Amino acid sequence: MTTLGVLGGSGLYDLPGLTNVRRETLTTPFGAPSDSYVIGELGNAQLVFLPRHGVGHRIAPSEINARANIHGMKQLGVTHLISVSAVGSMKEEIVPGHLVLVDQFIDRTFARPKTFFGDGVVGHVAFSEPICAHFKKHIEAACFAAGARAHSGGTYLCIEGPQFSTRAESLLYRQWGIDVIGMTAMPEAKLAREAEMCFSTIALATDYDCWREGHDAVTVADVVATMHKNVEIAREVLRAVALVAERLDSRPCGCAHALDHAIMTAPAAIPQAAREKLALLLGERYCA
Repeated sequence: MTTLGVLGGSGLYDLPGLTNVRRETLTTPFGAPSDSYVIGELGNAQLVFLPRHGVGHRIAPSEINARANIHGMKQLGVTHLISVSAVGSMKEEIVPGHLVLVDQFIDRTFARPKTFFGDGVVGHVAFSEPICAHFKKHIEAACFAAGARAHSGGTYLCIEGPQFSTRAESLLYRQWGIDVIGMTAMPEAKLAREAEMCFSTIALATDYDCWREGHDAVTVADVVATMHKNVEIAREVLRAVALVAERLDSRPCGCAHALDHAIMTAPAAIPQAAREKLALLLGERYCA
């Protein structure tokens, strides 16, 4: 049975047909995850959900312990991870309420740990294509089945926040040709690759940021109002993915082998503490 992980906001795990629901609180070598994991079965998949901001939305983007969140997903056997997040639209045709299945990122964050490696272990994973194309194809089909208005492809710019952009910044980012802007997809995508998960993002457009002439500057009220409308369609997309999850089992993409040639440190030089900390990720491949 495929294990499908979902990082997102509250409400997404309340899916029609989700059975055998339980909660599990985990500890990880990288600290505590944002909250307890909600685990259930839907169709042919086990679904693991985590509210990245914690129940009640109490954790700011820069304070999210993404390493713990994704390590916990790995502990629970997640092979395919979907990141669902609210974003600002940077293009006229991406109307608030639309979904965007991005395939590229620009990372402008600076205050977040972005790798599981360090402390005596050097690892470099390939990241030119940060989204698993095989996984994204199935999510696109799920969007169609759910009747969602979804744009396939695009670039997600991740900023540190928690403030929204200035108008000058927003206009600059438009010149870069990006499609959406948000605060949470990084370092989730990088860590998912290091954890050898298939990763894809469902970006929920809530506003036009502040670039659009004649459009009021974004407010929290705007974001929340549109986000509530988006949650229902996002739930249906996730449900559609889970119902055909057996099609994901083959994993022809190579994501499951991202670490095969990524570690530069000689096995004998890996400190014992680092070996223990990374045991779940490294497995037996880098034993001395």
